[in-house]
Amino acid sequence: MITVGITDDEPLFAAGLSMILNAQPGMRVLWHAGEGGEAFRRQEEEPVDIVLMDIQMPGIDGITATRQLVAEATPARVIVLTTFDTDRHVLGAIEVGAAGFLLKNTPPAGLVSAIETVHRGDAVISPGPTRKLFDAYRGDRSSLKWHQVSLSTDQRTVDSLSNRERDVLTLIAKGLTNQEICDHLWLSMPTIKTHIGNLIAKTASTNRVQLALFAFRTGVVATGP
Repeated sequence: MITVGITDDEPLFAAGLSMILNAQPGMRVLWHAGEGGEAFRRQEEEPVDIVLMDIQMPGIDGITATRQLVAEATPARVIVLTTFDTDRHVLGAIEVGAAGFLLKNTPPAGLVSAIETVHRGDAVISPGPTRKLFDAYRGDRSSLKWHQVSLSTDQRTVDSLSNRERDVLTLIAKGLTNQEICDHLWLSMPTIKTHIGNLIAKTASTNRVQLALFAFRTGVVATGP
């Protein structure tokens, strides 16, 4: 059973998500919170596996709530919900540990698939929206941690990657799952996991979503159309 919490200040939207998810076999919504502080309290009282998190809410915003939730002793994996695929706040949520983001107009089947993907330990990476998001704000990074990282440091990191690590990084940024990367490169799952672990360590990332953004930021995968 995959348990879900929904954090959104629009009751009708949250109710609609609950109806969709509760209709799925093996999936159950345990709570709804109207802002980040309430989500944190609800997670302490009734922990869930996945939290769907709006970003801009009254009270504690989604970025702060995401940081708190992923740092908990029993952490939830957070999927950010956003109305616009150029919402700069999404990058802040990813930086503090969100497992990906979805547009609020994502079809129900896509939402269910994303939750299942994140529950398995993967991340939600939609190459088109992710590329568009980063391309829109690559010149405005003052609020992000990576603004403090020099271009030369980035380039040294890229130069330190093996050819196979670059291949794996490129496929991660294109949204492929571990199994799809295995099939594409004709490599075993333990080998792929080793490459991903090495990439996370070398790039100082915390998850594969941050790896994807590193790939876009450094030009390993092109941004733009």
